[in-house]
Amino acid sequence: MRTGRPLIAAASLAVLATGAAFVFGPGGGETPAAGSTQTKTAAAPAATPACAAEARHPKRQLRGVWIATVKNIDWPSRTGLAPDRQKAEYVRILDAAVQRRLNAVFVQVRPASDALYRSSLEPWSQYLTGTPGKDPGWDPLPFLIDEAHKRGLEFHAWFNPYRASYDANLARLPATHPARRNPGWTVRFGDRVYYNPGLPSVREHVAKVITDVVRRYDVDGVHFDDYFYPYPEPGRVFDDRAAFTKYGNGRALPAWRRDNVNTLIAQVDKAVHATKGHVKFGISPFGIWRNKTDDPTGSATGGMSAYDAIYADARAWIKAGTVDYVMPQLYWPRGFKAADYRALVPWWAREVKGTGVDLYIGQAFYRVGATDDKAWTKPGELAAHLTLNRRHEQVGGDVYFSAKQLLTNPLGAMDRIVKEHYGRPALLPLMKERGGSAPPEPAGVEAEGTTLTWHATPGARAYAVYRLPASGADCHAESARDLVAVVSGPSFTAASPGTYLITALDRLHHESKPARVRVDPA
Repeated sequence: MRTGRPLIAAASLAVLATGAAFVFGPGGGETPAAGSTQTKTAAAPAATPACAAEARHPKRQLRGVWIATVKNIDWPSRTGLAPDRQKAEYVRILDAAVQRRLNAVFVQVRPASDALYRSSLEPWSQYLTGTPGKDPGWDPLPFLIDEAHKRGLEFHAWFNPYRASYDANLARLPATHPARRNPGWTVRFGDRVYYNPGLPSVREHVAKVITDVVRRYDVDGVHFDDYFYPYPEPGRVFDDRAAFTKYGNGRALPAWRRDNVNTLIAQVDKAVHATKGHVKFGISPFGIWRNKTDDPTGSATGGMSAYDAIYADARAWIKAGTVDYVMPQLYWPRGFKAADYRALVPWWAREVKGTGVDLYIGQAFYRVGATDDKAWTKPGELAAHLTLNRRHEQVGGDVYFSAKQLLTNPLGAMDRIVKEHYGRPALLPLMKERGGSAPPEPAGVEAEGTTLTWHATPGARAYAVYRLPASGADCHAESARDLVAVVSGPSFTAASPGTYLITALDRLHHESKPARVRVDPA
């Protein structure tokens, strides 16, 4: 998926943020009577009419972007950059995400049994310095996390569980690399080396690496993409016969391989939540679980089956509740015969219905402008995907691959998405299983000119700012229609007079009761 092989081939088998405020235009004017004076708090509201959720302005919606580090796809742009240059490139991506009203980033911190953070378990990634194992002179991860949080972006640490090396010659890896120290863990497949998913020691190592990051860093989530057993290649065999002989216990090889993946996922799920209960764990599987031709409960598609080809059984994870969310990579346009977006979204919506597992959609931003499929030459194809998603209440948001396209905005596709779907910010979807609670209502709210200030609220990660319409109707609990900003600190500069509501948000975006304040004309 993220190393230059388009999954379409596999299937055939705006307003800038300033400071810490993320501000967007108000949704309707409210003009005070002539001669009125500024007050510190607003008058009591008029009776509030019945409110309803609005599809155009969802109160909660995940809006994310993948930031790939493998082969320097997104960040850093090349190896060997000075830390200040690396920082500047990353901040540019985050600012672009905020400008597009996104609220989450999925940053690849372990591309291939390496680390983009200081680790005692695995060597430094070559994608920082150009040399595997070479210390870059700083630990990027605290900076990556802090800069995301400053901008109101949730930070998900993205790991590849089984890829050991892009170099099949283990002798070229650092001496401390786990694959060199434990060659029995590995299977060579083509020009790459993988850890053998059938070995308990491999699963223990992967879980240990992830637990270490969750324990030491303030991440909001742990994320896997679609790489489990390697994607099939003609003439190549994944040679795990010895492990199968030892651990197969009479099962068929495909079932054993799926069990290995399922076991790892359950193990990681348990480890993550035992370490920090608020950290989310989710997976972005290949978009086709199985085809109807293979299984009558599969999707009306004709592409590669993740269940059969790479032994990834997303249905099993959903049923077992060993993931907080699934984010299938639906990297095909509407009308694509082998994997029609219109067929896959309802299939995944049915799979998660009533399970408590959230559903987000992985969108192929990298395909926009591609000329091998006419659909991708249309600027509105991705925006149309989000329109279709509205028909399925289970779809809780979208994540775009990848950050490079966020910066280049091919065909103006992201401008269209923002115009048609991201007219307001959105709070993050709630996951009750991850705990948390609403902070107290913000106290000490005051307006001095156009500047709103309040006391820092205990337990608050951020604050939501709403501007009520002229009618005074308060529908902030149901809709983001009047949401104008999410800020990380206790201040906000209002763009226009009116009545404002301030709420406090914990790290999971449980929302407090609102404090009310009025800004009058100068």
